[in-house]
Amino acid sequence: MLTIGLLHGMSSVATVDYYRRINERVNERLGGHERAELLLSSVNFGVIERYVRAQEWDEAGDYLASKARGLEVAGADFIVCGSNTMHRVAPAIEAAISVPFLHIADVVAKAAHQQGVRTLGLLGTLPVMEADFYRDRLAASGLSVLVPDQVDRHLVDQVIFDELTRYIFTDQSRAQYLRIMEDLAARGADAIILGCTEITQLVSPQDFPVLPLLDSTGLHVEAIVEISLASARSELQRS
Repeated sequence: MLTIGLLHGMSSVATVDYYRRINERVNERLGGHERAELLLSSVNFGVIERYVRAQEWDEAGDYLASKARGLEVAGADFIVCGSNTMHRVAPAIEAAISVPFLHIADVVAKAAHQQGVRTLGLLGTLPVMEADFYRDRLAASGLSVLVPDQVDRHLVDQVIFDELTRYIFTDQSRAQYLRIMEDLAARGADAIILGCTEITQLVSPQDFPVLPLLDSTGLHVEAIVEISLASARSELQRS
C-alpha cells in the first residue's frame, strides 16, 4: 500500500470528510480492519483564508509547498491537496516535491469524460469560479465550463466561507444553491461540479436529480485510494 500525503485543514470540515471517506473506501476494498496508510498535514485555515482574501498566492504557494515537502520527508509516496481553491498554487507544490501530485481538476475531468458530459456548471469559491487555473485545466481536456453570474458567485463564496467551513448547513442556503444550479442547467450545463470540498455536505444528488453532480471530494478520494492500493493488490496476490 502506498502512503498518502494529505495536505488539508482547508477547512477542518472537509478534512474530516476526506479522512473518513479515504479510510472507509480502503476498508470497503480490502475488508477486515484494513485502513489507509496516510500522513496528514493539517494547516491553519486562518492563514489560508487571509492569503485567499488578499490574493497573496505566492505566499500561499510557499506555505503549502513547505507542508508538502514535510509530507514527502515523512514518507508520503504521493501528495494530494484536499482543497479545490488551493490548487491555484499547485505548480508551487509540484515544484517543491519529487513524488507525484494528484490534481483534483484532472480527476474531475476524467469523470466528466467517463460520464459523457461536456458542458459543466461550476460551483466553488470565487478563485475557483473566476480564475483561470481550474477552468483552463478542464478546458484543456475538451470541456466547457459555465459559472454563475457575479451576484450568485459572491453568494456561493459567502456561504462557503461564512457557513460551510463553520459546520453550518441551512435549508435557506441549500435552496439558494439549488436555484443557482437550476440556472446553470437552463443555460446548457449537462452536469454540475461541486468544486468545493464542503459543498457535497450541503447538496446531494437527491436534492438535485436534474443533472449529474460531479462531487470533487468523492471523485478525488476514489482516485487517491486507487493509487494507494495499486501496490496493495499486487502484494495481496503474492501472499
